[in-house]
Amino acid sequence: MGSGSIRRAAGALFRGVLSASREKPGTFTDVPTTSCASTASTDLTALAALTAPAATAGRAARTGFPLRTAAALAVSGLVASPLLAGTAYADPKAPAPPAKMSQIGGDRLGAPGVQVAPKPVAPKLPGPDALTARSWIVSDAETGKVLAAKNPHWRLAPASTLKMLFADTVLPKFPKNQKHTVKPADLAGMGIGSSLVGIKENLSYTVHDLWLGVFLRSGNDAVHTLSAMNGGTKATVAQMQQRAKELNATDTHVVTPDGYDAPGQVSSAYDLSLFARAGLQNADFREYCSTASAQFPGDKGKDGKRASFGIQNTNRLLSGDFDMKPYPGIAGVKNGSTTNAGSTFTGVAQRGDRKLLVTVMHPEKREHNEGYREAAKLLDWGFAAADKVEPVGRLVGPRSEDDGTGAVGPKDKKGAHDNNQASLDSSGGSGGAWTAVGVAGGTLALLGAVAYAVYRRRPLPERVRGRRSGK
Repeated sequence: MGSGSIRRAAGALFRGVLSASREKPGTFTDVPTTSCASTASTDLTALAALTAPAATAGRAARTGFPLRTAAALAVSGLVASPLLAGTAYADPKAPAPPAKMSQIGGDRLGAPGVQVAPKPVAPKLPGPDALTARSWIVSDAETGKVLAAKNPHWRLAPASTLKMLFADTVLPKFPKNQKHTVKPADLAGMGIGSSLVGIKENLSYTVHDLWLGVFLRSGNDAVHTLSAMNGGTKATVAQMQQRAKELNATDTHVVTPDGYDAPGQVSSAYDLSLFARAGLQNADFREYCSTASAQFPGDKGKDGKRASFGIQNTNRLLSGDFDMKPYPGIAGVKNGSTTNAGSTFTGVAQRGDRKLLVTVMHPEKREHNEGYREAAKLLDWGFAAADKVEPVGRLVGPRSEDDGTGAVGPKDKKGAHDNNQASLDSSGGSGGAWTAVGVAGGTLALLGAVAYAVYRRRPLPERVRGRRSGK
């Protein structure tokens, strides 16, 4: 386990099992760079140019703040920076979606524009002034029914939401208590301005520590360290691409394991929802993506003992921000922000027995935390409209269970049923692919074998009350 204690989020600590190209300079991921011994020390003047927007620098000059001081304030969070907050940068000439996109999950999901089929009593979907994202989708996390979507198969830069696919691919390979001593080569190849959790070479970290770094601080240093343990970046990217193929995520092309902007690296709101839904079948994935804050190992002191420092999840619907509270019932999953992607976000939340997934990509409105605000609006609408709209499509299952059209052959159906029943039978009542502890409840619910109909039910976990500490 990682050092220090992990505090559960207001919305949840999941538990149990449900089941290269050269980077462009000036591209950033979710959080500011954390200085570490393995990289050259960053001059604050240069850091200001990277992290503080031009307007901030201008204000600093006009008010007598030295640029060096403004940089320090920006890094410490005392100067509000849209970049650090994950705000999308509006494109004055926003591109139009393709006229025809993938139809996996349903014909309507391949058509451009907003797709929704309200019944007479359905609440009105927020309009384009409220939902400015180029692409979004809101779906039932268990049944896979898509309640509404806008250009869900539009292939866009994913930013760090691609780390969900990374986790779904690599997380099962290493036990949480395995230790790894970081080598300089492990941290090579990270893009300029990458978000870092603060890993230092020649120090050891548990796998548990590294995954906290991936999910809470979106640390590209943690991703690259885990990739090195997994045979290297190239091997990891190939495995991620294969996993995307298995999940029927055909909009996704992986170039970097951390989501850093790279030519040709794309995904879609639909695929990101598939990655989240698949990842949430894993108990460890649920724990990490729903953790709001934790302690992370630091450097060694003069006495040889390791210090630790606190880290907070950059998912603002989970941890909150100065201008927004955590979303009620939120339980993860992952946020992102880069130059090419703008803001991206995938979240899962529960209200009553209903669990919804939402993905938002590249809001056009330049407002602080806009991606989270639009995701919250979609969740609010989805919870109110869930039984008052006809689904416009569905989230498909993996290829081993689903061909993407809803048709499941007799052999596949039997095999899928047998595999899931075996997982259920081997759970021993405390875990397994189809045992769930609810997001908002506190009791174990044993779920029967899945019925593979057009809308398959993929149970998600419930929230665990209490606190988990790591040693």
